[in-house]
Amino acid sequence: MRDRETVFSCREGDCTSGLQAELNAAAEAGTTLVLGPGVHHCGALKLPSGLHLHFEEGAILRLADTYDAYESNKVDVIAESSDRAALLAQNASGIRISGKGLIDGQGAAFITGYIEDMGTHVPAALRPRVLVFENCSDITLEDFSVHQSPMWTIHLIGSDRISIQRLHVDNDREMPNTDGIVIDACTNVTINACNIATADDGVVLKTSAKSDGQPAGICRSITASNCVIESRSCALKLGTESFGNFENIQFVDCKIVRSNRALGIFSRDGGAVRNVLFQRIDIDCEETPEGFWGSGEAITVNCIDRRKTNPAGTVENLVFEDITGRMEGAINLVADAPAGIRNVALRRVSVRQEPSRFNGLRYDVRPTRFDLEPSPDAAGRANAWIKDAEGKVIGLVDYPDGMPGVFASNVENLELNSVSVSRPAPLPAGWHADEIVVLSGVPNRWT
Repeated sequence: MRDRETVFSCREGDCTSGLQAELNAAAEAGTTLVLGPGVHHCGALKLPSGLHLHFEEGAILRLADTYDAYESNKVDVIAESSDRAALLAQNASGIRISGKGLIDGQGAAFITGYIEDMGTHVPAALRPRVLVFENCSDITLEDFSVHQSPMWTIHLIGSDRISIQRLHVDNDREMPNTDGIVIDACTNVTINACNIATADDGVVLKTSAKSDGQPAGICRSITASNCVIESRSCALKLGTESFGNFENIQFVDCKIVRSNRALGIFSRDGGAVRNVLFQRIDIDCEETPEGFWGSGEAITVNCIDRRKTNPAGTVENLVFEDITGRMEGAINLVADAPAGIRNVALRRVSVRQEPSRFNGLRYDVRPTRFDLEPSPDAAGRANAWIKDAEGKVIGLVDYPDGMPGVFASNVENLELNSVSVSRPAPLPAGWHADEIVVLSGVPNRWT
């Protein structure tokens, strides 16, 4: 053992109280707490300022499999009806979590059924997030793994100066709302060399509302690089929670594998989105069943009002360049709200468009107001998928005259520079004859 380390050894039964005491003592003394090899069973833990928690290789922190176990770890930002976290830091600074160990979220315990045609599990109504930092600063997360999260995996809220390196997230690919890394109203964040595989969004930036309805803050100066993402939703994403602004965001040198959507921006709740760069990204997009938002798109940007009280914010100054790979959907840029989308550049985009086994041939504008407040007699699950009276999912829209390679609607000042979509010949049924379709003056349908 090196100097200034304390080892927490594996013990029988629940270790929550003992581990919490050691976390507090190590933080106060300025020593590193090393979680030793073996399985450590625990419930709610609070992470104090100044803590360095290091997972020894072979250490497994196995979380309790009931929501009630986390009643003491309340979070101000509600996520999918969840107000709790397994590991929680609030108003803290100088926290580091490192090492080659594993946090086991026991997500299977929060599954209540399966919906065959939607391709998703039915999750429990209440599920904890695994790791939440709320109003924190100077946070370092590196090298550890999280498996089988019940809900959002790592959630940072209203925090500043964050470094996330070489994390591994491996969640059930059919469990909704298991986002990998959620950066929520944070500033000065660096994410590098992470490997994320999950059913929901991979790395996602949000600006959520607090319990009083006010924005938690803004997202500014965020960079994600050299990551490998697998997602049945959107691999690299901004939104849909967008109550505050997003500014100066970069996603560079990433690889997207076996994902539904690769790159996405979704303006819904009033915050503006500006100055976003997606650069040197290799993509592999496959259409999923209707229970997941999206239709196998390389790029999706849309702006839609879903609340009368919070019209969507403007999306502007976007650059997508050096994007390569394959997709089963299209590149979709759709402005359906007055705030609109403007100043978008696609440069050196070269993708192969292939038929899908689902052959949806539709673009997806979910979430809309129908997802937020479904009719009481509507089939489906709120904020996921809602069916109309004819049994069709609301928000999946047929392309006019078939699916093109690039579809832009009401986008102001669109630059297409060296954009190439390779398509099969002859074109499959339901595909548009034109590779690129740009429309203007289209009436708002969803706002």
